[in-house]
Amino acid sequence: MPRKKKSHDPFFTNDSRKRQKPNGKLDRDDEEDAEIESDFDEDGFFAGVDDGSGEDQEVETGAEARKRIAQDYIQMVRQIAQKEKEQKDGEEDEDGDGEDEEGARDSLVAQKLIKEQQEESGRVRRSIASKVKVSSDEGFRVLVKHRQSVTAVALSEDDSKGFSASKDGVIMRWDVNSGQFERYKWPSESVLKSHGLKDPQGSAAKQSKHVLALAASSDGRYLATGGLDRHVHIWDTRTREHVQAFPGHRGPVSCLAFRQGTSELFSGSFDRTIKIWNVEDRTYMNTLFGHQSEVLSIDCLRKERVLTAGRDRSMQLFKVHEESRLVFRAPASSLECCCFVNNEELLSGSDDGSIELWTVMRKKPIYILRNAHALLVDSMKSDQKDSEKLPNGNIENGYHHPENHHCASVFSWVSAVTVCRNSDLAASGAGNGSVRLWAVESDTKDIKPLHNVPLVGFVNTLAFAKSAEFLIAGVGQEPRLGRWGSNPEARNGVSILPLKL
Repeated sequence: MPRKKKSHDPFFTNDSRKRQKPNGKLDRDDEEDAEIESDFDEDGFFAGVDDGSGEDQEVETGAEARKRIAQDYIQMVRQIAQKEKEQKDGEEDEDGDGEDEEGARDSLVAQKLIKEQQEESGRVRRSIASKVKVSSDEGFRVLVKHRQSVTAVALSEDDSKGFSASKDGVIMRWDVNSGQFERYKWPSESVLKSHGLKDPQGSAAKQSKHVLALAASSDGRYLATGGLDRHVHIWDTRTREHVQAFPGHRGPVSCLAFRQGTSELFSGSFDRTIKIWNVEDRTYMNTLFGHQSEVLSIDCLRKERVLTAGRDRSMQLFKVHEESRLVFRAPASSLECCCFVNNEELLSGSDDGSIELWTVMRKKPIYILRNAHALLVDSMKSDQKDSEKLPNGNIENGYHHPENHHCASVFSWVSAVTVCRNSDLAASGAGNGSVRLWAVESDTKDIKPLHNVPLVGFVNTLAFAKSAEFLIAGVGQEPRLGRWGSNPEARNGVSILPLKL
């Protein structure tokens, strides 16, 4: 007997949430019930109500969830655009047509969304370096104190919270505005072993809690830390509890970076390897090889590419999906730190006191800024020893300067570089008593100085706020990865520099 053709209701034309019986078929009674309930569903009467039958319960599909999230985001952007328009108009009367105003607002929302997408993809950069102003009265102020040298800092995606770690194994979470902090407590050995920690070997047994690196995930759920115990530790930022320990590295974990917008974590180690982990699934994914010496610095943007710098005088860009890499050779020094300017340009700092600007199209720097953190001999408070000279034996770095400049010590090593996301504003730090702000000019392919802000101590790590409203610096009396120099006048802790645009 031929099956009777169903009547099509316009409400259900594009609806994929038809309630079906276990055999996947609808009978006439079911159709009538569905049509009756549709009148109430239009008003959201049954939203979130359980009718008691697990088989007939409506479930939001993935496409509908994405649509709902997109609508919420557009509504948020529309509200922001409305506030900006009201601030711009001030006290002016709005006598225009309502539909025209709504159309203008939607046009503004579309422009904001396109601009955000272009900035997020790296196609467009914010030109904010020329607008940045530093108040001479404020300067850096101490936000959080540590007992020993700070080795790493990280900011949450919304710039409201921050994280810091030090050589004594203390990990803190603090509020950017108030400075109030909370400590992360290391669990017992039995709990750590249940989370995957293996027995430390050699020197790692004595300094198992010495933290060298940390990274915060984009969704704000996870904090990753690494150090001399050769493990990558994962913490839940909401509860500050330890949730996982990843073994696998054969040397200290020196650097960490989350891929933006994902739960992929990259870890660099003194064992010359870079490992990839999936924090959400608690799994190991892959190992990247290429460096001939210790990996010191790592950075990653949204693309599946990771940038690393090592003591083998090379910086390497790994294209994970393509299983290939690009090798960039430093002229005559060891690279201490590196970061992405955007998907096409790179920035690095060297132990000869220079900062290099690179492009992925060339294996050599397109611009070298020498003596970025030169020391004034008269202002040097600490005695220089022979062991503090550069490993390559150079007396001065780069071009020769007048006699009142001294560049032959660990105090002039560029230990940290960072770039404000999707902008031309960069910063660098060393142990010479100052943090410098730079403008990275893509058109002229050079680096121009902006501000020189005093900060006593070794600047081991830097982080810009996404909004460019402030700069965070991790400071210590000693360098991050050793004890080659010491400045007893420095205050171990996290300092913040307010910026005005």
